[in-house]
Amino acid sequence: MTQTVAVLGTGKIGEALLSGMIRAGWRPADLLVTTRRSERARELHDRYGVDSVGNAEAAKRADILILAVKPQDMGRLLDELAAHVTADRLVISAAAGITTAFIEGRLAANTPVVRVMPNTPVLVDEGMSVISAGSHATTEHLAAAEAIFGGVGKTLRVPESQQDAATALSGSGPAYFYFLVEAMTDAGILLGLPRAQAHELIVQAAIGAAVMLRDSGEHPVKLREAVTSPAGTTISAIRELENHGVRAALIAALEAARDRSRELASGNG
Repeated sequence: MTQTVAVLGTGKIGEALLSGMIRAGWRPADLLVTTRRSERARELHDRYGVDSVGNAEAAKRADILILAVKPQDMGRLLDELAAHVTADRLVISAAAGITTAFIEGRLAANTPVVRVMPNTPVLVDEGMSVISAGSHATTEHLAAAEAIFGGVGKTLRVPESQQDAATALSGSGPAYFYFLVEAMTDAGILLGLPRAQAHELIVQAAIGAAVMLRDSGEHPVKLREAVTSPAGTTISAIRELENHGVRAALIAALEAARDRSRELASGNG
């Protein structure tokens, strides 16, 4: 890796990317971070051997800038960077709801911008990062983003017009599964199991089902049917789920998440 990468904003996602890049072969000497607190800078240096610099210095020195700040902090950060980012830099945004046009409009003309929506499993190297090109980004720029985010999970390229849908499915997706596990654990307690046992049973069922979905190549309907015996326990449960409109509720929930993502992207937060 010969390029210098700066991670601007080193919260959980920023640190996960930093850790993933080092494991993927990036040298700490080629990585920079920006932090608000000096003690955080020392912590990252002790943990990863990377230097902490100011935002302006990062923009001057790095070939690739990863903007991993909160969406509400993006405008201020871009104002600080604008005078220092030249069009030969690649800017990667990992802030939810921030469009490439918003960033392009505040930086030098023709600056390549790539928008990425990661989800929180990047913290355990099982993330899904959805990648879209801005108007000046090339396939090489997309490949550079994939090389970085591929170190903490999988990546998928989509047109930016699909980012709001991807946010609803993938960016928010882990929360839906946590919600389901929470509800199923409560059901296990109602059925007479201790909380710890109910939790262990559900978590392992979730892990096993996810691995089967990923590795078998089978459609989820086929995998479900393999568990669903005629007049058995599973079909009785599924009948209740259908009677309560769970499928329709999930579709409505995802539509609401997509619509909220659109509102945030348009600045109507």
